[in-house]
Amino acid sequence: MAFSFVHTADIHLDSPLKSLALRDAELAEMVANASRTTFARIIDLCLAEQVQALLIAGDLYDGAQTSMKTAGFLARQLERLDAAGIETFIIRGNHDAASRITRELVLPDSVHVFGGRAGVEERDWNGQPVALHGISFAKPHAPDSLLEKFGTPRPGAFNIGMLHTSLGGSPGHDPYAPCTLAELQATGFDYWALGHIHKRAQHSGPTTVVMPGVPQGRDIGEAGEKSVTLVRVDQGSVTTEARPLAVARFDRLDVDCNGLADWTDLVRALKAALRVVDPGDTQRIIRPVLSGVTPLAWRAGRDAELLLEEARSEAEGTDGLWIDKLTLALQAEGNAAPAGPVGELMEMIAQTPLSPKDPRVQAEYELLRKQLPTELRDIFGADEADTAATLTEDLAKGARDLLSRLDGEG
Repeated sequence: MAFSFVHTADIHLDSPLKSLALRDAELAEMVANASRTTFARIIDLCLAEQVQALLIAGDLYDGAQTSMKTAGFLARQLERLDAAGIETFIIRGNHDAASRITRELVLPDSVHVFGGRAGVEERDWNGQPVALHGISFAKPHAPDSLLEKFGTPRPGAFNIGMLHTSLGGSPGHDPYAPCTLAELQATGFDYWALGHIHKRAQHSGPTTVVMPGVPQGRDIGEAGEKSVTLVRVDQGSVTTEARPLAVARFDRLDVDCNGLADWTDLVRALKAALRVVDPGDTQRIIRPVLSGVTPLAWRAGRDAELLLEEARSEAEGTDGLWIDKLTLALQAEGNAAPAGPVGELMEMIAQTPLSPKDPRVQAEYELLRKQLPTELRDIFGADEADTAATLTEDLAKGARDLLSRLDGEG
């Protein structure tokens, strides 16, 4: 009575890797095909593990995506599952509801797309009755909970719920079909296959609740390993396994510059940190973060482009290693600041640094965030910690850029 399935969400087919598309022409082909290649790897996993089904919990497409080439690619991949007798169950998320492909795509008979009213599909997987409950977004926005639309668990069956939801809320994500973990647990379902939030999370209890996160990160705000979830069920016992399949992985790389006083040593530290990065079978997109107390802080801010070129030159020697950009989190030491008015201004900024929690910063952040298209709002970070780090970095960079422009003699 054992069976298995793969659970994924937020694939955003043909969504570009935002931070690279405008920076490096050599990455253009990989960037354009990253989401497709990752999706093909998901299909490969389903075939290799001989699962009963693939569950896609929303945002298969990317907003107003209009390329029917995307539709053709998707249909061909799902036909591979169809030929192997593997079913696919899909719910539409907020991005899918805005996509023309959603309305025009013709899929194999083995693919079931839940509608705007909660539905139930009953199956027998290796002798175990299974009930799959799901509901799709009819419109791009779903500000109210959709849980009340679901029916009760089917007796004697393993009940799976599929829902695209922001749960209790997450920074960088607008509220969509909000609900709480306690409410999901109270439904009596055995497994909740969620989507929408791009960071993986799993909650145990009477119901296994999984938010698989994005299978392919798109910028530094989605740094780290990304995966899909392979679920195995045996006699009612649920085990899950995160399977990394991404083509490209974003990471921040800490570079300790504490005490370095010679420019050559600073460059050597940067290159040494890059040499220990092993891309493995993925494309590694690195953002070096230089930190520490050093008399070179001012010069590093002024000559950041030179450091960036040094990093990119080093990365060219390693297949699969790319540099996103450089982050400077260095603190000045000794007489590192220039003399005169610019030095005085620098000291004033150092004594009264702005925090990302400062109401003035938050006001500007909210103003800008609300003006961005929904699909770009994660550019500040996928969660609260990432957003705070991005704002801190941007504040420091803004101060350095301003001071460097004022230092006309530098």
